[in-house]
Amino acid sequence: MTADRIQLFLALIFLTLGAWALLFPLAVEAVVLKPDYVNGDLNAALFIGCFGAQAVLCGIIIGLSRFTARTFLYFGLVGSIPFFVFNYYFVYVVPMFTQWMLLDFAGNLGILACGLGGWYLRRRESAQLSGDEVVPGSEVK
Repeated sequence: MTADRIQLFLALIFLTLGAWALLFPLAVEAVVLKPDYVNGDLNAALFIGCFGAQAVLCGIIIGLSRFTARTFLYFGLVGSIPFFVFNYYFVYVVPMFTQWMLLDFAGNLGILACGLGGWYLRRRESAQLSGDEVVPGSEVK
């Protein structure tokens, strides 16, 4: 496994879930929201579609960029926290989501795992190129 492959997986998480929301917003609404919160109108389609478009854009940028070890670390840790907070709030505090929202939670775990795995692999790859030794707990590069 390489850091570039991990980065591709990260892009695919955003592209897959984002494309679903962009292309089928009312289907996403019907599946992930509890019946009391389903509107099924054009406003819902607009907002879910916008969310999907942003996720697709993010996936494209991730797929076409070259992440450094630091990018992986920050994206994985700092980038996944808001998603976990969002999931927690709308599953437990204001329970709007069905169990299908576990797909999003799984995607968020994937973001975290790809970030940490990519960070580790990119550091190892960079050290091999420069002839350095990677020491666990050493400075983030």
